[in-house]
Amino acid sequence: MTVDTADGLASLRPTDPEGATARYVFRVEIRLEPDADGLWTDPDRFETTLYRAADTPGTGGWLFFRDTLWRGELADEPHFRRLVEDELGCPVVSASFRELRTEEAYLDALQAEIADDLALFNADSVSEVLNKYLGSSIRVA
Repeated sequence: MTVDTADGLASLRPTDPEGATARYVFRVEIRLEPDADGLWTDPDRFETTLYRAADTPGTGGWLFFRDTLWRGELADEPHFRRLVEDELGCPVVSASFRELRTEEAYLDALQAEIADDLALFNADSVSEVLNKYLGSSIRVA
């Protein structure tokens, strides 16, 4: 998947965010740059959390973790920073993936969908896929 930076995070947005029970969590550091003479902020940087709703397994966009997160646009941190800057409208100093935060039902559905087509992931097991693409970055609430 290729992202045109003119589209901002459009291709990174979920296809159906309503009712999402899982989300990707990113840590971003933002820098404030007041536009008027004689104005400044202190501190001029702060960290915040950016969330992206996770698509329902098997629906459009559900392969975000494979196509965009692991080997795509978000693996290139400078590129991801630019995408977030475009979307948020302020300078982003750093941006990184933290975790997939989910409920047990979503994780079960994700595992079932992965199991249905392991060849899609070039893997022999569901646990191999989850480890390969998300490592230990899955938190079940």
